[in-house]
Amino acid sequence: MKKEKLIYKYYRYNGSEISAKKEIPFEFRLSSRMILDEICFRYNKQIIEASINDAIENGSREQFMESSQAYKQFIWE
Repeated sequence: MKKEKLIYKYYRYNGSEISAKKEIPFEFRLSSRMILDEICFRYNKQIIEASINDAIENGSREQFMESSQAYKQFIWE
Protein backbone atom coordinates (compact mmCIF):
# COMPACT_ATOMS: atom_id res chain seq x y z
CA MET A 1 0.00 0.00 0.00
CA LYS A 2 1.40 3.39 -0.98
CA LYS A 3 1.83 6.16 1.54
CA GLU A 4 -0.51 9.04 1.03
CA LYS A 5 1.10 12.40 0.43
CA LEU A 6 -0.53 15.70 1.11
CA ILE A 7 0.50 18.50 -1.20
CA TYR A 8 -0.56 22.10 -0.72
CA LYS A 9 -0.57 24.57 -3.58
CA TYR A 10 -1.01 28.25 -2.86
CA TYR A 11 -2.61 30.54 -5.36
CA ARG A 12 -2.84 34.31 -5.14
CA TYR A 13 -6.29 35.37 -4.03
CA ASN A 14 -7.66 38.61 -5.49
CA GLY A 15 -10.69 38.94 -3.20
CA SER A 16 -11.08 40.44 0.25
CA GLU A 17 -8.97 39.21 3.14
CA ILE A 18 -10.28 36.11 4.91
CA SER A 19 -9.29 35.25 8.46
CA ALA A 20 -9.21 31.63 9.50
CA LYS A 21 -9.62 30.40 13.04
CA LYS A 22 -8.08 27.26 14.37
CA GLU A 23 -9.21 25.65 17.60
CA ILE A 24 -6.45 25.44 20.18
CA PRO A 25 -6.31 21.94 21.66
CA PHE A 26 -7.65 21.56 25.19
CA GLU A 27 -4.32 20.28 26.52
CA PHE A 28 -2.51 23.42 25.35
CA ARG A 29 -5.13 25.71 26.83
CA LEU A 30 -5.11 23.86 30.14
CA SER A 31 -1.33 23.74 30.44
CA SER A 32 -0.96 27.42 29.51
CA ARG A 33 -3.56 28.43 32.11
CA MET A 34 -1.83 26.33 34.75
CA ILE A 35 1.57 27.84 33.92
CA LEU A 36 0.21 31.39 34.02
CA ASP A 37 -1.57 30.65 37.29
CA GLU A 38 1.65 29.35 38.83
CA ILE A 39 3.60 32.41 37.62
CA CYS A 40 0.99 34.78 39.09
CA PHE A 41 0.92 32.82 42.35
CA ARG A 42 4.69 33.01 42.77
CA TYR A 43 4.79 36.71 41.89
CA ASN A 44 2.04 37.62 44.37
CA LYS A 45 3.68 35.45 47.04
CA GLN A 46 6.98 37.30 46.56
CA ILE A 47 5.22 40.67 46.86
CA ILE A 48 3.51 39.67 50.11
CA GLU A 49 6.72 38.18 51.52
CA ALA A 50 8.59 41.38 50.64
CA SER A 51 5.92 43.36 52.46
CA ILE A 52 6.29 41.13 55.53
CA ASN A 53 10.08 41.50 55.45
CA ASP A 54 9.80 45.28 55.15
CA ALA A 55 7.44 45.35 58.12
CA ILE A 56 9.89 43.30 60.19
CA GLU A 57 12.81 45.55 59.23
CA ASN A 58 10.85 48.72 59.97
CA GLY A 59 9.34 47.33 63.18
CA SER A 60 5.82 48.11 62.01
CA ARG A 61 3.54 45.72 63.86
CA GLU A 62 0.36 46.86 62.06
CA GLN A 63 1.85 46.36 58.60
CA PHE A 64 3.21 42.98 59.68
CA MET A 65 -0.19 41.82 60.95
CA GLU A 66 -1.95 42.97 57.76
CA SER A 67 0.65 41.35 55.51
CA SER A 68 0.75 38.11 57.50
CA GLN A 69 -3.06 37.88 57.41
CA ALA A 70 -3.00 38.39 53.63
CA TYR A 71 -0.25 35.76 53.38
CA LYS A 72 -2.29 33.24 55.37
CA GLN A 73 -5.33 33.73 53.15
CA PHE A 74 -3.19 33.62 50.02
CA ILE A 75 -1.47 30.35 50.97
CA TRP A 76 -4.73 28.75 52.10
CA GLU A 77 -6.25 29.05 48.63
